Amino acid sequence: MRWMSTAQRFIIVAAAMGYGYIGTAQTKVLDSIKAEINKHPQRDTLRVRIITDYARAALNGNTSQLLPYLNEVISISKELNYRKGLQAAYHYKQIYYSDKEDSENARAYADTAFMLLKKDTSKFAVTSLAWLHNNVAGDYAKLADYKRAIDHLTQAATIFEKIDPDALASVYGNIAIMYAQLLLPERAMEYDRRAIAAAEKAGDSLSFARRSIGYVSRLLDAQNFREAAKILDKIEPVVMRLDNNATYIFFYQNRGLVSKHEKQYEKAISNLKKAYDYSLQNDNKQLELTILDPLSTVLTESGKLKEAKQYLDTLLAKSVAFKIRTAELNAYNNLAHWYMQNKDYENANKFLLKKISLSDSLSSEEMKENIAVMETRFKVQGKDNEIKILQDEKEIQQLSIRQKNTLNYVLFGGAAALLVILVLGYRNYKNRQKLQLQRITELETQQQLTATEAVLKGESQERTRLAKDLHDGLGGMLSGIKYSLNTMKGNLVMTPENAQAFERSIDMLDSSIQEMRRVAHNMMPEALVKFGLDTALQDFCLHISQSGALKVSYQSIGLNDIQLEQTVAVTIYRIVQELINNSIKHAAAKTAIVQLSVTDHTLSVTVEDDGKGFDTTTLKQSSGIGWNNIENRIIFLNGKLDIQSVNNKGTSVLIELPLT
Repeated sequence: MRWMSTAQRFIIVAAAMGYGYIGTAQTKVLDSIKAEINKHPQRDTLRVRIITDYARAALNGNTSQLLPYLNEVISISKELNYRKGLQAAYHYKQIYYSDKEDSENARAYADTAFMLLKKDTSKFAVTSLAWLHNNVAGDYAKLADYKRAIDHLTQAATIFEKIDPDALASVYGNIAIMYAQLLLPERAMEYDRRAIAAAEKAGDSLSFARRSIGYVSRLLDAQNFREAAKILDKIEPVVMRLDNNATYIFFYQNRGLVSKHEKQYEKAISNLKKAYDYSLQNDNKQLELTILDPLSTVLTESGKLKEAKQYLDTLLAKSVAFKIRTAELNAYNNLAHWYMQNKDYENANKFLLKKISLSDSLSSEEMKENIAVMETRFKVQGKDNEIKILQDEKEIQQLSIRQKNTLNYVLFGGAAALLVILVLGYRNYKNRQKLQLQRITELETQQQLTATEAVLKGESQERTRLAKDLHDGLGGMLSGIKYSLNTMKGNLVMTPENAQAFERSIDMLDSSIQEMRRVAHNMMPEALVKFGLDTALQDFCLHISQSGALKVSYQSIGLNDIQLEQTVAVTIYRIVQELINNSIKHAAAKTAIVQLSVTDHTLSVTVEDDGKGFDTTTLKQSSGIGWNNIENRIIFLNGKLDIQSVNNKGTSVLIELPLT
């Protein structure tokens, strides 16, 4: 849960700021107060008090008529030397411009209000001064100047500790938010505890619940889920009595996050759904999306993929409709994970790319916002006490000249700082883009290797099965037939011609048995399964030499000192087999060498022949199945391949495979 969007406002107008003519401003309708203003046109203190009542009621609305009324209060109060009127008008102008996001004017009127209030020791002025510090802290928070915000909040707390302890909970809570933004969680939680104690002492149940929930948020950020659960259990009865939708939202949201961490998915889903329902009732778009994010994640993790997809689609649709881009980023990220869990890698990759694109866009927008904030901060910091309404014309003119010069220096320094920020931001953007592309490439490579491994294992298993079926099944049947025929031969009386035909049939049966054994051996050499790669390759090379097709010499160094997995051994055997077959079929070679050696956790395989050679660049355009099989097997084993070939001088192939 993040409170910063509301905490930055800090617009709190104390009830003590009333002037007593009409009563509490919050209960009055603006039109009725305007009617009272019109009934009293005289420029006196009574009109000032009526207008300030109107201003207090209209502040949060920022009505277009408010500013002229405040200017009139200042004008009348100057004429009558009415100090309270000036204090109220400049204080309200600070709040007005702060709500308008006009930091420069808000700071200027705050300076004048400070000057007027600090010289007054009345309880009204001291209380107003404390709230002014609180409001100015909000302005600094908007500029991300959290240290100055804390300074003003500390001054507000010092005043309230003496005159109004009941107001401390709000100020302490705001200080906690500032320390959280400065990434000082221990300090933030210290002030959270102070805020909770102050609210409890004041008997303010709503404030107690909200400060406690803020503390829970900090505990969740610190991964202290056990303590967070204890606090939630403690405040649950208070929250339930309040019947306040906004408090319910954050309470159930935090409950859901704690249950999610504990993998109590049903409880997590129930609590997050309650939080989402209350956010719909409050019509708070930001909160709706903030809750949809963990809700869809919990549903996915718990295996409720269909329901998770419904909430994910809602999250994406609403984030686009409401133009809340951080929520849109969360939607793309969660959808990518959802499709990955469903093994739909194409859609997972599509949403991952959308996430990367939007993330880069947000980084660029964030940089622009930071630059704008820094420019405003420089302007504000360079305008200390710029407007002093009560000075004479000569003092104001001199102050303006001095501050213009100061502003020029600040702007020059700001331009230099902005240039540095832009350069660093661009470098950061490029690095992040490079890392994201690297992650995508690694994911694709991993998927390709997994697919290759599955194919090779499946091929090996199928070859082994077929070889066994041929040898044990068909081989046994043919041997049985031969035995039966030999038995029949001694019991039959045949003519010489029939006897000769009978002998030819037995010879053909012998040839069939030998051919069947050769096919079974090629599919999965028996020597490879029983005695290992070294013996199998030695038998293979000897068999090729005896066939007369090619004279093959075989050497091995250190191969007996290692243990290879059967999948790896079969893969290396097939690579050598394919290379020797290429030497026979394409190279017209007479002799060949096969050498295997083990050094420094690396297995080197060398196959050389004295054939006619070829242009190695043609391999890139090769569409042959045999060569593609060799390359895929080497990639599967994370190996390296080097080919050297010269026309009419033969070919040398070196393969290096890491041994893990």
